[in-house]
Amino acid sequence: MAKKIIKRLFPAYHRVRDHQSLRFLGTLLHDPNLWHMNRRSVAGAFAVGLFIALLPLPFQMIISALIAIMLRVNLPISVLLVWITNPLTMGPIYYTAYTIGRKVLDLPRVGFSFELSLQWFTQELLIIWKPLLVGSLIMATVAAIAGYVAVRVLWRLHILSRINWRRRGKKAEG
Repeated sequence: MAKKIIKRLFPAYHRVRDHQSLRFLGTLLHDPNLWHMNRRSVAGAFAVGLFIALLPLPFQMIISALIAIMLRVNLPISVLLVWITNPLTMGPIYYTAYTIGRKVLDLPRVGFSFELSLQWFTQELLIIWKPLLVGSLIMATVAAIAGYVAVRVLWRLHILSRINWRRRGKKAEG
């Protein structure tokens, strides 16, 4: 059911593959695994998308797409998942990552006052970059593994429930 809905919402792969602005990728987008909705491809896409989403990087969609192409996992899902970090969720996610990194590195808590300027940003970044990076890597790794395992388990449970449903239907007929 969800597979059909997702397929309907995503653009047809040939439209993306043949798009004029993506021609520089050549035949890389012709791999069917980039577009298939199977357990391996979707689970891998969740791992890639969640990992990249939780890292404080610019151009997350492009990075996610390139990694999805390299690992031959579902491209649209991996790109879509990076939107977990958006302007509304970025603050809480990166604050949590900073807090985790600070605790792992055993650094004292540092108070700060917010000022919307480039100077403030660069000064604060020099102070928080290590704990932010460590916390982000920990969160990204945990989220990627959890997403991968959850998709594999849920997919398997769905298949088993469909098999049981079919068996019950055949018993009722016979």
